[in-house]
Order: sequence, then C-alpha cells, then structure tokens
Amino acid sequence: MHGLGQKARQASTAMAAAETAEKNSALLAIAEALENDRPQLKQLNTQDLEAGRARGLDAAMLDRLELTDARIDAMIEGLRQVAALPDPVGTIDDMKYIPSGIQLGRMRVPLGVIGIIYESRPNVTVEAASLCLKSGNAVILRGGSESIHSNQAIARCIQAGLKATGLPVDAVQVVETTDRAAVGVLIGMPDYVDVIVPRGGKGLIERISKDARVPVIKHLDGICHVYLDDKADVDKAIPIADNAKTHRYGVCNAMETLLVHEAVAEAMLKPLADIYAAKDVELRGCPETRKILSGITAATEEDWSTEYLAPVLSVKVVKDMDEAIAHINRFGSHHTDAIVTEDFSRARRFLREVDSSSVMINASTRFADGFEYGLGAEIGISTDKIHARGPVGLEGLTSQKYVVFGDGHIRQ
Repeated sequence: MHGLGQKARQASTAMAAAETAEKNSALLAIAEALENDRPQLKQLNTQDLEAGRARGLDAAMLDRLELTDARIDAMIEGLRQVAALPDPVGTIDDMKYIPSGIQLGRMRVPLGVIGIIYESRPNVTVEAASLCLKSGNAVILRGGSESIHSNQAIARCIQAGLKATGLPVDAVQVVETTDRAAVGVLIGMPDYVDVIVPRGGKGLIERISKDARVPVIKHLDGICHVYLDDKADVDKAIPIADNAKTHRYGVCNAMETLLVHEAVAEAMLKPLADIYAAKDVELRGCPETRKILSGITAATEEDWSTEYLAPVLSVKVVKDMDEAIAHINRFGSHHTDAIVTEDFSRARRFLREVDSSSVMINASTRFADGFEYGLGAEIGISTDKIHARGPVGLEGLTSQKYVVFGDGHIRQ
C-alpha cells in the first residue's frame, strides 16, 4: 500500500501540470480501450458474478455487480461527457487590485492524491477515475472484493489510455489485494493520500470516518424531507411528493419523511395515500396523520431518523413551518430537503434556516445529483461544511490558492 502511495504521489505532480488537451485525450483513449476490450470485460465480470452467486450474494448486489452492454455503453459515454466538461484547474477567479497596487486572485488547483473506497459496482472505477483525471489528481481505487476481476480489467483499460497519451499510468491504481486490512492502511497514509472518498453503506462510511487519518468527503445518511406548506399549489405538491419518494427507492436523495401543514393535511394526504397505495408504499404516520389515514402504521421516534431506502415513508402533520424546520434540523441528515409553497418569503426563509447541503423550493429531492446539477458526474455527495458540500464534481476535487501579480512591488 505504501508503494502504491509513493507512485500515486509522484504521478500527482505530473497530473497537476497536465494540459487540458492531454487529459481529454486520455479520457477518450480510455473510452476506446473499454470498447475494444468489451468481450474480455464481460468475461471477467462473469467470473465475479459466478463467484458472487457461490458466496450467496443477494439479487440486488448481483445486479449492481453486473456489467451489461448498456452499462459499458454508459461508462464509455460518461468518459466522453467528462472530456467535454470545462477544466477547472488553473482558472483564476476574483482578480482585483489591492490598495498596495498588487493584483490578487484565487487559482483552482488539484487536491493531489485521492483514495476512493467503494463496494460492488465496477462502473464506479471508471466514474471515479475520469473525474480525478480531469481535475488533475492521481487516485488509488479500492473496490469491493466481489468485483476484483472486473475492476482490474477496467484498470488495465484506464492505464492503456494513460500510456497512449503520455500521462503517468500510476495516476490511476486499483488495489489488487482483497485483504480488508488494505483499507486501514490506505486511510492512514497522510504522507501519500490527501483525501478519502468512501462510497457505500453507512457501516463502511462510519468506519472510514472514525479511523481515517486524512480528510474524508462523505455523507452518512440520506434522510430527506419534503414539506407541503399551507400556501402550496396542490397541482405541484402532489407530483413532487410522489416523485421524491417513488422515482427510485434505494437512493440517498429519495424522500424518507413527508411533512404536511395541518391546514392542508386532509386535502394533500388523501390523494397521496391513494398514489402510494397503488405503488405499494408503506406509510408510517404521526397521530394526526392516522386520524386522516386510518389503518396505517404508527410512526415511532426511530422512524423519523431512519433512511429506509425502500418503499416505506414516514408522514407527519405539523402546525406551521417553524415546526417543519425544527423537525428537519433535528432528524434530518443535512442531505436534501424541499419546501412546496407559493409564499416567496417563506421559501426564502426555508432556504436560510434549513441546514442541509441542498435545499429546494417547489422541486423533487431527486434532483440532488451531480448530473442534474450540470456537474457532468459526481464523485459522491458531501454533507460536511468544510471544503465540498452537496454533489461533488470536478470543482469539488480541486482547492484554491491565492495568487499575486506584481511589478516590482515591495511592502512599505
């Protein structure tokens, strides 16, 4: 692991100096290598799938593990999209003259070496590598043991693309051992690794956050809320509350708790209950909700702080927006929360007072995504308040340094 770290650190110096055209050429060369090696990728992925079935992996895990032609196509298209994105490295913002006569600005620079730890999905190998390369970083990738053959095959394609364009092949390295101790070493190498990004279940992320000796970009839960205000337009509120929950269940930006103002609770909840029932969504409600919707399960204190990732929804009737905001800030995970209202003053107040990485007005929480935000892709979502917050794209994988332009200036 220390050998990987040393090589990554050396490669990061070259990547920081790489021109945009070189990085784009490498990304396109990787896309071509993936296309050319498609039969071998699928063959090695089949080995992982067979091993996974033998180990008793469930259907959902096997689905995430599989590399279909459509998913390989998506990986290739993703590389081309990242190549087409503007390069943040080297851009200078906020240039201004200071009274002393010097010019001052802030330049975007790569973070250096990024360690990414993830589970099951081999397409993450390409997504992570492409974003790190475009932002001028080197990356060490540690995928799950269940996808070891697939990840190594993809890594060979990535390194072939780097070699073809003259960039250091060590800019992208995949940890080849399946020994879990490798993760502990990776997150404890501050001399070689500048930041860790864990992508996986809450248990993995909690462990990384607790034990890492380098900064971590992460979110633990996606306990997202939609609040239907008494000034909401019902024709907007119903589709938003439906989409936020049922568009996809097992994602971090799906709504897990619906809050409804008491003045419109009956008008909103009855049609929503019919929609949810048709989609087999289990409702768990507060006492006021259960008066309106008889026969639903009573919500417990634990429900308010649970990320279901399933067709289950907590519902609470609140007396006003103050109670809604207080509930969100107490039980939410600071990921994504939305208000549906036609009252502009309330909407602005909700934006200011809800302490989450994405706060929305009259829109589904499902939009909290790097692609939907125009970032092209994302390395993950951060609920931290230092450095990156929200979906982390190319800019989130860079930092800024002050730059000064003078013409013989000396301090008096």
